[in-house]
Amino acid sequence: MRRIAGGLRVESRSEAGRDSGGSRRGSDASRSAAAAEERPGVSSSTPVPPSSSEVGGRRGPMARPGMERWRDRLALVTGASGGIGAAVARALVQQGLKVVGCARTVSNIEELAAECKSAGYPGTLIPYRCDLSNEEDILSMFSAIRSQHSGVDICINNAGLARPDTLLSGSTSGWKDMFNVNVLALSICTREAYQSMKERNVDDGHIININSMSGHRVLPLSVTHFYSATKYAVTALTEGLRQELREAQTHIRATCISPGVVETQFAFKLHDKDPEKAAATYEQMKRGVGSGLVGRS
Repeated sequence: MRRIAGGLRVESRSEAGRDSGGSRRGSDASRSAAAAEERPGVSSSTPVPPSSSEVGGRRGPMARPGMERWRDRLALVTGASGGIGAAVARALVQQGLKVVGCARTVSNIEELAAECKSAGYPGTLIPYRCDLSNEEDILSMFSAIRSQHSGVDICINNAGLARPDTLLSGSTSGWKDMFNVNVLALSICTREAYQSMKERNVDDGHIININSMSGHRVLPLSVTHFYSATKYAVTALTEGLRQELREAQTHIRATCISPGVVETQFAFKLHDKDPEKAAATYEQMKRGVGSGLVGRS
C-alpha cells in the first residue's frame, strides 16, 4: 500500500490474523509508530505533539483513539537511542506504555527517559544496553524482560545499520555487520517476542518492522547497495511472518513500515569519518526522492 503523508511517500504492509468469522481484527499500536499516516504535514517518524489532558491522574498527552488498551503494557523498541527509534519510544510513553528502549549505548535513552518523566508522561521508558549483533545479548534482554515485566506485547524492530561497503570492493566484515543487525537481530527479536506472547496467551500483540524504501528499490548509490539487500530481506521476512501468523490462527499482527528519507544521524554513521560525504549522501537521496520529500525525526 502506498500513501502520501505530508509529501513523504510511505510504503507499508499490514496484515492481521483472522478471527473465527474470517474478518481482520484491528489494532492501533502502529499508529504511534507512524503518526504521519494520521495527520498531514508530518513525516512518518515524527510524533504529533498531542494536546494535554489529565491522564492517569497526571498531566499528560490526550490518548489517541484505540490506544487505551495498550496502557501499562510493554513495548520493546530496538535502536531507541536516536532518530526514528527515539521518536517512537517517546510517542509510546506519551500514550502510557512501558517501553524498553535498547541500544549498544544507552546514555541518550537515559536522557530521553528523564525527559519523559519530567514531562509527566503516563508511561515509562526503561533503558537497556544490548548489542543486537550478539544473540546472547538479545536472549539475555528478553529473559530480563520476562523476569521483571512478564513479557513483550509489542516488538518494534527499528534498529538498522549501514556500512559504506560496496558490492565490488566492500569488506566481508562490513557486510556481516549489516546482515547481523538488519536481518538476524530482527529475526531473533521477532521469534522471541512471538514466543513471549504465546507463552502468556497474548493474542493481540503486534510486531512492527521499521523497514526502508531501500527495501523496495535500489538507489544509484553504491555504498547503499548491500544495505538495500538487507532491507529487501526485511520486506520478505515481514511477508513470511504474516503468512506464518495466519497459519498459526493468531490475531498477533505483523506490520512493515517503510519511511522515505528521514534526516537522522544515519548518513553520518555511514560515513563517520567524513561528515562532508555524509551530508552529500543525504543530498543524493533527496534528489532520488524529489525535493521537499524529506522528513525529520
